[in-house]
Amino acid sequence: MLNRFQGWRERGWSPVDASTYATAWQRYGGSVATHPLVIERLADLAGIPVRYLAWQQQGDVKAAIATWGRDLALSKDVLKRNGKKGLFDLGNAELILPAAVDAQAPLRHRARYLSALNEGRFSGLKLQTEQLAMARTPEELSKKFRYNQRRELRLLEEAGGVVRAVSEFSSVELAAMYCDLFQRRWGFPATGAARMAEVIELLRELLIGSVIFLNDAPIAIQLVYRVEAAEWISVEYVNGGVDPETREFSPGSVLSFLNTQSAWEHARALGKPLRFSFGRADREYKDRWCNPVPVFTV
Repeated sequence: MLNRFQGWRERGWSPVDASTYATAWQRYGGSVATHPLVIERLADLAGIPVRYLAWQQQGDVKAAIATWGRDLALSKDVLKRNGKKGLFDLGNAELILPAAVDAQAPLRHRARYLSALNEGRFSGLKLQTEQLAMARTPEELSKKFRYNQRRELRLLEEAGGVVRAVSEFSSVELAAMYCDLFQRRWGFPATGAARMAEVIELLRELLIGSVIFLNDAPIAIQLVYRVEAAEWISVEYVNGGVDPETREFSPGSVLSFLNTQSAWEHARALGKPLRFSFGRADREYKDRWCNPVPVFTV
């Protein structure tokens, strides 16, 4: 029975190896959550093997996907079914799957938060009710808003605040700061807290951003991962933590400003558009930074 369903799902697709998938990603692009390194390392951490599939025309790979059974790889549902709920956290990540612009490959594996960039590349996509929050360009933020962010940064620095790059810290230190500040901010543990240091270490080369300190103590941190595709830069802001006792300085807002601005500068230096996702468009603060964008499901 299962094999029949698998045969239906994979009709027209052929199994390939990880390097074929990686080549397709480099050629056609993708996002943080579909990046070959992210899939390989997190799937390995979960101990769930990945089945890679390619859609070929005249022997040329036009699209590729990484799967876990009837779902796309790294699916939260599959982790849950395997007793590994919350093993790692990628938030509600934007999924851009590697495919030629006009591939029209039939997608029959379950997935959510599929980017609008997949339209035309895949068939079988349905618009989902939720949207993703995509960071606005610096020019889309009002002059007053940008002035206020710079002013808050100045006030924070005048009070002894210091901004330090995530690269200055070990994965263990970053995980400890993140889990502590997340717990203080939200009142419950961060998803994946138990293996956080391990996950950060696995994705270390993709981690970007800063940590804000006040009186030598960390007061704001965000988990932000970045990958570079052929035609765009994909950035995933997973989640963050702040010390609520320093609310008067708006450190979370200052950090969002610093992290988004530096990501825009980096992307523009490379001459590529930036897709900086704040995850699901579900919180008021995201409205200040982002535009809601449609996403699809299968």
